[in-house]
Formats: sequence, C-alpha cells, structure tokens
Amino acid sequence: MFEPLISYLDSVRARDPAPRSRWEILLYPGVLALGMHRIAHWLFDAKLYFLARFVNHFSRALTAIDIHPGARIGKNFFIDHGFTVIGETAEIGDNVTIYQCVTLGGSNPTNGKGGKRHPTLCDNVIIGSGAQIIGPIVVGERARVGANAVVTDDVPAGATMIGLKARSTLVPAEEWIKEFIPYGTPCDDPPCDDQGRPRRDCVEKLEAEIAGLREDMAAMKAMLDERSAPVEGETPLKSGTAD
Repeated sequence: MFEPLISYLDSVRARDPAPRSRWEILLYPGVLALGMHRIAHWLFDAKLYFLARFVNHFSRALTAIDIHPGARIGKNFFIDHGFTVIGETAEIGDNVTIYQCVTLGGSNPTNGKGGKRHPTLCDNVIIGSGAQIIGPIVVGERARVGANAVVTDDVPAGATMIGLKARSTLVPAEEWIKEFIPYGTPCDDPPCDDQGRPRRDCVEKLEAEIAGLREDMAAMKAMLDERSAPVEGETPLKSGTAD
C-alpha cells in the first residue's frame, strides 16, 4: 500500500541531499502541494469544480504553490522549495524536477477559446529556478532549462536552454543524465570536481587569463605614455587661454 509513496520519497531524496529521513520529506511544500493536487485533480475530473478549486486554494495558502486542478502530472514530480505556478492545461511527465519561482504559464487565446495554452514537459526534464515556460510548447525528454530563462519555443529532447533569451545549446543527454545535476544549471565544463573542490586546470586557466590581461594593460599603458610624452624641441602646451 505504501510502496508508491516510499518510492516517491526516495526519488525526492535522490535529487535533494538535504533531508535526513523520509519523514522530513513529507513536510516539503512541493510534496504537500502535489498530494493535494492529486485530490483536486480527481475532483476536477469528476466535474466537481468548486471543490477542486477549494482544495487548490487551500493548498496554495498552505504551500505557496499554485497548481491548477486541471493540470496533468506524472510520477515522481518534485518541486523544490516552492513559489511555483502551473496552469490548467499544463502536462508534466515522469521524474520532472522544478526549482523555486517557476511559471508554467499560458498564452492568451486570440479566438476567445481556452484549448491547450500551457506547456508540456516530457520525462526527466529539469527546470531551473526563476524560469518562465510560456505557451503551448513542448520541452523534450531530458531537456534542461537554466535559471531565469524565458522559453516561448519548443525545446528539443536533450537540449539545454540558457539565459534570459533562452538560446539553445544541444547537449547529448547521456553526458549529464548519469548523475543528477542540481538546479538545472547548464555547465559543459564544471569548475569543481566531484567533491566540490576547484579543478586545478580551471584555476590554471584563470591565472593564465589574468596574466594575459595584465600584459595587455601594461602594453596599453606604455602606448598611452608614449603618445602623451612631449616631442623633443616642442614646447609643452600650458593650460589657460593663450594671449
């Protein structure tokens, strides 16, 4: 009876090193919001819309997470911290992770009809904190969206969306899916090793760049000094108005 719940809690623990036990995970706002959404969605499918909305509003007041009762959510969905909004026609696959302050928002239909107007997140997607996914777009399987990205176009499977304008950089999924990467932050060349210590080659590269910048600054200073030096036999100009 409790096997699905235990499996879900273990999936959260695999993505978040902070909790010391499953009991602690049960207090997570994202876990509470998901549990209450299951109830609200059941009521919504039964066309008990007022009761579904009541559960939704109670959940939002309790967890600061707003999941519309009509949203369809798969297995092992994890919202870390909270302050997230998920629209009515959003569809979320299995093993999806969303960090704080994410919006799965809808586009305004020009024909006045509702229809599909919110995003679809496929399996194993990671959405970084502050990202805004807007409109009836599809974020492909194993794709990642970086923090604060604004995404209004489809994201290919295994791709990485970076930055405010969400430029796409294709990354083979097997390069990052081996181990969970927290916060969905894209990083092709991580500056730290597995123990969180700065990589030596990155430090040496940074030191070389600093040395190069110092040489460039010294060359520019010498050039300016050479140009400002008075020519032999030339009287330096004095400040003030010439008579």
